[in-house]
Amino acid sequence: MTDATDKRARSVQVGTGPETIRVLKAAIGDGLLPDTYVSGGNLVHMETVSGGLPTVAADEDSPLPVSASPVTPAALAALLAQHAYVYRLRTRRGDTGDPETYEEEVTPPREILASVLAGKTWPKLPPLRGIIGAPVLRRDGTLLQRAGYDPATGLYLATRVALPPVPDQPTPDQVRAARAFLLDRFLRDFPWSSPADRANYIALLTTPILRHFNRSLIPFALIDATMPASGKTILTAGPGMLYGQRVLPWTYSDDELRKSITAVLAEQVGVVIWDNIAEGSVIDSPILAQLVTGGIWSDRPLGTSRNIATVNDRLWMATGNNLQVGGDMASRTVRVHLDPNMPRPEERDQSTFGIPHLDQWITVPKNQLTVLWHLLVLVLDWTRHGAPEERGVSMRQFTPWAQSLGGFLAHHGIDGFLTNLTEVREIDEDETRWRAFLTTWHERHGARHMTAAELRRDAEPQTIGGELHDPWDGQFITTHNGRLPNPLQLGRLLTGQAGRWRGNHVLRAGKNDRGDRAVFWVERHG
Repeated sequence: MTDATDKRARSVQVGTGPETIRVLKAAIGDGLLPDTYVSGGNLVHMETVSGGLPTVAADEDSPLPVSASPVTPAALAALLAQHAYVYRLRTRRGDTGDPETYEEEVTPPREILASVLAGKTWPKLPPLRGIIGAPVLRRDGTLLQRAGYDPATGLYLATRVALPPVPDQPTPDQVRAARAFLLDRFLRDFPWSSPADRANYIALLTTPILRHFNRSLIPFALIDATMPASGKTILTAGPGMLYGQRVLPWTYSDDELRKSITAVLAEQVGVVIWDNIAEGSVIDSPILAQLVTGGIWSDRPLGTSRNIATVNDRLWMATGNNLQVGGDMASRTVRVHLDPNMPRPEERDQSTFGIPHLDQWITVPKNQLTVLWHLLVLVLDWTRHGAPEERGVSMRQFTPWAQSLGGFLAHHGIDGFLTNLTEVREIDEDETRWRAFLTTWHERHGARHMTAAELRRDAEPQTIGGELHDPWDGQFITTHNGRLPNPLQLGRLLTGQAGRWRGNHVLRAGKNDRGDRAVFWVERHG
């Protein structure tokens, strides 16, 4: 609370309507109100969010403890009353009968305050580019770790518990201790399916720290397992609790998915999680593919008539059992797969674990900061050695991310990063269906040119010995609802796949000899 003396030091004399607008606009632009910034041309005020719980479960929302609230006319009236002394001069008859002047504290009318806020230009106010829940690397490789506003980046660091300063040049002993804690305690007892799964997870855990340093797009993170109770939610809670998380229900409607994405981008969280998607689900949304390959998300929020454009700087994650990817998501996904290879993973003897009852341990803020501190030590040791990159790794639009995180992991001797990309393609439901279709097509017809109608007739069930027989043995391509396409639908499907390789087979398209019909054929190489 601003005391009376401080308020008097922030005195603003107002008068007529136009004069009040000019005076308040100038005073606010010169920093009249503390913790006030400009974001997208609009004023926002940083304030602590009351009512937050000290600890939350790993699968619950974990918002950051501060919020950048838009300064509306009502909010501006409250801020002026709290932090400034706004007055006008009045005249009254004194004890002697002569007129005397006195100060009257006032709240300007709503229309005046709305006029003050109407402009988009605030050149002297510091820009707010985002709120972060944990330290991040600046572009110059230095660590932003002091709580509050950072002028160099425009970021506001809001942590739940004070983090001990991380040395710019960690000692070898600190580096060894950090690596031992991360690998031999924190992550030791997860049933990783392969070294790639552990390496990929460490990369994802480190990603929010480096997102401003390498300015790269971030791939979609898929954490799945063969069995429930394998530890998926604990893994998402790692980055989620550190950087602020929002847990969303999964939807198969692209419209609903778009709405939820737009809504969550307005919140102050660094990680968004679709938790416990139904077993065996196929993640193939074009909306999601668009999201992770775009640095800016543009959409019209619900209930408004104008589009907004928001920087997409979140880590997007999903968990479930035996999930698949489809469409374009396979090349946009980093997978972390757990396989406990036992019927009831929840019955494992926790007394032998590096950290017993990790699902509860990770929800305690001081424990989260223990993980973060050791992780930051490893990051600063990497930057002290020049932040070497792994040039031999690539991942489409995410290559800068892959090379940076690959270099970080290689520097600390953590092997396997992204070596399971082939397995991701194998869980690509779309890839699997088309590969089987083209393989069967080539086995039945070789490289023969066929129209869509001819090919569709070849898929008709045949009666053999009084029973219906599927000549394609269930491998013919189907529509989204699982039915055989008609010739027109099949022609559209084939045209959309022309020139695309599926394993060793590729679909080709052209015209027949007369040039009046489209024909298709399959070539096999290798």
